[in-house]
Amino acid sequence: MDQMLGCLQVDQSTVAMIEHFGRFVRALDPGCYCVPWCCCYRTAGLMSLRINQLDVRCETKTKDNVFVTVVASIQYQAIREQVEDAFYRLADPQAQIRSYVFDVVRSSVPKMELDEVFISKNEIAQNVEKELEKAMHDYGYRIVQTLIVDVEPDERVKVAMNEINAAQRIRQATQEKAEAEKILQVKKAEGDAEAKYLAGVGVARQRQAIVDGLRESVMGFSSQVPGTSAKDVLDMVMLTQYFDTMRDIGANNKSSTIFIPHGPGNVGDISAQIRDGLTQSIVASKNM
Repeated sequence: MDQMLGCLQVDQSTVAMIEHFGRFVRALDPGCYCVPWCCCYRTAGLMSLRINQLDVRCETKTKDNVFVTVVASIQYQAIREQVEDAFYRLADPQAQIRSYVFDVVRSSVPKMELDEVFISKNEIAQNVEKELEKAMHDYGYRIVQTLIVDVEPDERVKVAMNEINAAQRIRQATQEKAEAEKILQVKKAEGDAEAKYLAGVGVARQRQAIVDGLRESVMGFSSQVPGTSAKDVLDMVMLTQYFDTMRDIGANNKSSTIFIPHGPGNVGDISAQIRDGLTQSIVASKNM
């Protein structure tokens, strides 16, 4: 009705394409206009200056022969100064954009392996945007942004990739567990060695204390009892220890006992054997 009366309202972010006798004469910006249809002026159509988005799904093959679907998101906009080209030169701008995306993606992805495709999404997007910008600018469109939003391999490939990832993580966990067990065993061995060392130090100190005590006892007994020698004192000490040992063995019913010739008279033989062994070892060390 408004056009029949010659009135035209153009909304925001829109331009109206005006023709006279079928020839484009001008583009009307947002506002209210009088278009005298009686003088053969007419509105050929409206052109939006808003940013549009086109999602393109392109199936292709990678270098390692894996079929993937690359999803590209193209954001484009008609250029106000070239609105005539944008309206008249392309019948279907989305189909044109889709063709260029197919061409760039199918020439780039086959040069890459699957893992590289995931890593190089930004590089692919830049190549697509570069080609689109160069081609679509002549038709009155500018490319605002190009994104590779998804790379979808075949479902079986996804399962295989997940299994490979799981196997790698299991192997890494096994290595970490083995390393932890190794560290535990090393620390345990170090602890055992330290404990044995400290036990040896304790035994050495105990024996040193026994020797010191025996020496003091022998010296004190010899000085207080005239006519006794150090040998007599040691024989008496060994006899006393012999009876203490027999008492301890008899008091414990669960002790493991090795029977050897024993008796008060054998104590002297044992001490003689010990002295002979010490004497022989001293003589052998001097001869060496």
